[in-house]
Amino acid sequence: MIKTHRGGGNQPCISVIIPVYNGESYLTETINSVLVQTYPLHEVILVDDGSTDGSARIAKSFGSAIQYYHQPNRGTAAAFNHGIERARGDYFAFLGADDLWTEDKNELQMAGFRDNPHADIVTGHVKQFYSPEMSETDMKRIRCTDKLVPGHVIPAMLIAREAFFRVGFFETQWVVGAEMSWYLRAMEAGLTMITLPDLVLLRRLHKQNKGITQRNLINQRVHILKAALDRQRGKKDDESHIEKDKDVEK
Repeated sequence: MIKTHRGGGNQPCISVIIPVYNGESYLTETINSVLVQTYPLHEVILVDDGSTDGSARIAKSFGSAIQYYHQPNRGTAAAFNHGIERARGDYFAFLGADDLWTEDKNELQMAGFRDNPHADIVTGHVKQFYSPEMSETDMKRIRCTDKLVPGHVIPAMLIAREAFFRVGFFETQWVVGAEMSWYLRAMEAGLTMITLPDLVLLRRLHKQNKGITQRNLINQRVHILKAALDRQRGKKDDESHIEKDKDVEK
């Protein structure tokens, strides 16, 4: 059953959380893609993770349309968590400061929840695109498929508040891969995800993507996958011990 927010009203409320760190180049376009959503949003929370460029000025230029918060530089996961602590909506949506939503993303996903009342997450499909300022040389260095791919990434999803907290906050020890880690934990927790056939997210490829600027930390994703496998093995071991104990009792 879809809830309505505590303040009343006929429509469930969505809290949008956008972390930004020195994202002035794309921030205006990103925020606009949120503000033009065809589904009315309860709140848009932008957490500035210690930016030293014009990100704060751009965010504040939107006035009361967004809630602006600043924190010392602690990473994307900490910025997400900061926003979550302030969020009041029944559903959470997350977006990086360089990516774009299609204007009907949240409307399509709320319809998905209405059609699938037991769903915890509704996602859609994602398409990558080269940022217009990239040179041909730069584009050759970064692979970009023109195909739609299932949106098994946090910015493509709409997540029920209660379901999010069954998994917990983003893990701040991961500089690269915190979103992937949350997704893996969500699947381990048995959250039900519905994937719509629609395009909901445009992922911008540019020279400041984390996969490029923090390539030295890319092996964190390997550690995240290993941690997930270790948890699965541990769970199987626990289940095996429980079955053995039952046999002994018989």
